[in-house]
This record gives sequence, C-alpha cells and structure tokens, in this order.
Amino acid sequence: MLVVAALVPDTALLVPGAGGSSDVVSGLRDAALRAVREVVASGVRSIVVVAPGPADRVVAGAVRTTLGAAGIPDHLLGWPVADVRVDGVGSDGPGIPGVVALHLLVQAGWTGAVRAVEVTPERGADGLAALGSELVADGPTGLVVVGSGSGRHGPDAPLADDPRAPGHDARVLADLADAGPAARARLAADDPRVAEELAVRGWAPWQVLRGAAGSAPVRARLLAESTELGAHHAVLVWDAR
Repeated sequence: MLVVAALVPDTALLVPGAGGSSDVVSGLRDAALRAVREVVASGVRSIVVVAPGPADRVVAGAVRTTLGAAGIPDHLLGWPVADVRVDGVGSDGPGIPGVVALHLLVQAGWTGAVRAVEVTPERGADGLAALGSELVADGPTGLVVVGSGSGRHGPDAPLADDPRAPGHDARVLADLADAGPAARARLAADDPRVAEELAVRGWAPWQVLRGAAGSAPVRARLLAESTELGAHHAVLVWDAR
C-alpha cells in the first residue's frame, strides 16, 4: 500500500556542489528535501526509489553515493558520500538519478530498508503501473519517484529547443498536481513517443507511481517548479493516507 510518495527531479544539481560555484536549483533542493522528509516521517518501514535508467532493472547491494559517473569528484560535493545498503535480488548499481534519491534519503535521516528500481518506457504504461502495484504490495510503503519533464525549453536547454515542450510539461504537471482519477487516466494516456522526443525523463517513473497509488484517493501538493537551464523540474508530494 502506498502511503506517501515524494516526486523529485532527476538532476545531479540537487546535490550541493555538483554545479560548482553556481547553485541555481537551491529552491528545488530545499523542496525535494521537504518532500523526502515527509516520506521518512510517515512511519513506513520500507521505502522504494523509482528512477529512470538505461534498462528495466533492480538495483541492489552496497551502493556508494558518488557522482563520479557524472564527472563530479566526491570532494566537491556539499553532502558526504555515503554507503547505502539497497535490499533486493540484483547487483546493478544505480545511475545518477538513483544516486540523487539516495543522497536525499540520507540527508532526510532515513536509516531503514531501501529498495530501488530503474525503469524505461519499454513496458508501456500498463506494465509499469503493474510494477508499481507490486512494489507496494508487501505493506505500507513510501516512494521516492525521480524524474523530470522536457529538457528542450528554450535556447539554454541541454538539448535543442522544441516548441511543444512548454505545453506538454504544463499539462503533465497539472495532472501530477491533481492526482485524481481523470488526471491519472491522462497520465496513462500521455504518448511515450512524444515524451521521448521531448527528452522527458519522468514518463516511466510516473507510470509506476500511478500503479502504486492504485485507486486510492491521493492528495497531491506542488512544492516547487523550475525551468532553470532549459529543463523542466518539479517537486510534489502524493499523500495517500
């Protein structure tokens, strides 16, 4: 059963020091920490990280929260690099989005069980929703769902500008901030091909979130939103209590 989910961006910049002396996402970072702290304070015994990845896989084993894969030396980070035990059957280490989620959990004071999965659009909306249902089947569970909107907002974007990006991200964010039955149906119907063309990294994790919520009533809150540096990021909480 889903209790609370924190929806956080997938950018490494959430970790202090990852952007060097520039810190354009401090507001998002503060909001992300508040969201994850709500999950930690909810009383759940298990938290699952759901992040975009290069393949559908279970992350498990001893994980060190380094951002070295992004070319960022450990000594530049403002948060200590920690060793986290991720439960489950598997041996794959997480990508950068999963590492960011683990950093947030450590900073929020979580010391309990952590499970982690990485997902792609390959399973389709229904398959990803089924995975979400499975992830919360063992009892009251919290989620940290990592993902962002399009990386094609304007001339400063990390990828080529696409005029469809603002409208698409506004519609999806409105549905994530609504979380009612009709909004969830629209999230399920969002075209994964368009999301891929727009470099939306949250499409698959958000489908998992839908499945985890099932038909339960959800109170959603938007804590922060930004298109700094040409990518759309948002922080929300889905509360199913």
